[in-house]
Amino acid sequence: MRVHVLGSGSGGNAIVLESDRQRILVDAGFGVRTLAARLKAVDVAPDSISALIVTHEHIDHIRGAAAAARRWHWPVYGTAGTLRTYTQRGSEARRVDPRRELVLDDFTVRLVRAPHDAEEHVALVVTVNSSGERVGIAYDIGHVTERFAAQFADVDVLLLESNHDDRMLATGPYPWSVKQRVAGPRGHLSNAEAGLMARACIHPGLRHLVLCHLSETNNRPQLALRAMRTSLRGSGFCGTLRAAAQDQ
Repeated sequence: MRVHVLGSGSGGNAIVLESDRQRILVDAGFGVRTLAARLKAVDVAPDSISALIVTHEHIDHIRGAAAAARRWHWPVYGTAGTLRTYTQRGSEARRVDPRRELVLDDFTVRLVRAPHDAEEHVALVVTVNSSGERVGIAYDIGHVTERFAAQFADVDVLLLESNHDDRMLATGPYPWSVKQRVAGPRGHLSNAEAGLMARACIHPGLRHLVLCHLSETNNRPQLALRAMRTSLRGSGFCGTLRAAAQDQ
């Protein structure tokens, strides 16, 4: 399995999941031209993608979804709540039930209800059927419960939100109402909260941990990575740790 994070943050999110048999895209938060350029940068032809899954309806996750689906004939999958605000004209949208797994040829997708201020947001656990490898995608998460974290306890790769540093958010330029939203139970995970979830997901098979959706205003990659290393100290994690960028 190969995972390409085309960009992650409030400016746009898109992730390519690739097996030897199939490619799918999770979220399309960039315009078509930007999306095409980023796909080209990782040697992925847009017409080789067989499906687009949208996690929720916020613009940084669906900005280019409708136009890209029309241009490259991608079927789009999302929950009923997400698709209510998705522009479906000229593209094929398929409603998925978060209580059931979605099977897309070589990928089986488990949808996990996630606390966020969206209609029906889901995190994902995606299994490559031909190899058994699993990747978890959990961003735009307001808070973590033990039950939620347990859904990601057997993944090989975990893409996990580490949105903000608590101090930077508190002293930063956002209006008070926005600060409350970001830090609230339906907002985004702080570096400290991401560390708690990651530690709950550590197991011998976790090979890669990627911090996603970092705020460009209220976080820095070095802060997020430092906080995560501190949280994982003594956990036995032996995989790679990195932070995904917005513009790379």
